[in-house]
Amino acid sequence: MHKSLVVLISLIVLVSCSEKKETKDFVLTGNIKGLKKGTLYIQRIKDTTLVAIDTININGDSHFKTEFDLKSPEMLYLFLDRGVSNSLDNNICFFAEKGNMNLETSLDFFTADAKITGSKNQELYDEYRKVVSRYTDQDLELIQKKFTAFKANKTEEITKLEEEQKNILKKKYLYTTNFAVNNANYEVAPYVALAEIYDINLKYLDTIQKSLSPKVSKSLYGKKLNDFITKRKRAEK
Repeated sequence: MHKSLVVLISLIVLVSCSEKKETKDFVLTGNIKGLKKGTLYIQRIKDTTLVAIDTININGDSHFKTEFDLKSPEMLYLFLDRGVSNSLDNNICFFAEKGNMNLETSLDFFTADAKITGSKNQELYDEYRKVVSRYTDQDLELIQKKFTAFKANKTEEITKLEEEQKNILKKKYLYTTNFAVNNANYEVAPYVALAEIYDINLKYLDTIQKSLSPKVSKSLYGKKLNDFITKRKRAEK
């Protein structure tokens, strides 16, 4: 009886220890230089709303760590609640995937200083944003010129500027389509299709969807892209 009790207790201890050592498949570490006190929220989009996955309280040490299971690579958001001060610069998006990721930034330039490593999808998304930002800057310049033309009532110039804007949009859409097709082995491909060119001609979305690898097709954004295309086809019949 005594021996049985000892064995039972040993088994309970072993099970308890194994449960404590169990690690999650996604780990995010980071540092926000200059942050002494505040609250960080790891968020995801659910039904068009940002929902918190984890909450991290910062009190003295600007380093942080969070870990949880991630079913599929997904765009997540690190939101900083600064407490007494308000700022528009308080949300960093990052493409999470299984494994270890690191996010380094500063309190003063929370978004601009962000350096994210450990994710191939994030690396590709950073490359994509660099190119797309050029199209955005060009469009903003044209908007400013168009505003000036409106004030001066220069109709012909306005028409010309609007055509230039359409051409920039076409270039952005074409680049995004090519980017998605060329990176069809990564979940960033269906993500940019859904986030950036959801209203493009269906034949381009079809091309992207058909180019996806089997693994990506079964991912969160691969399934969402397939569902979105199906709904658009029904609506456009």
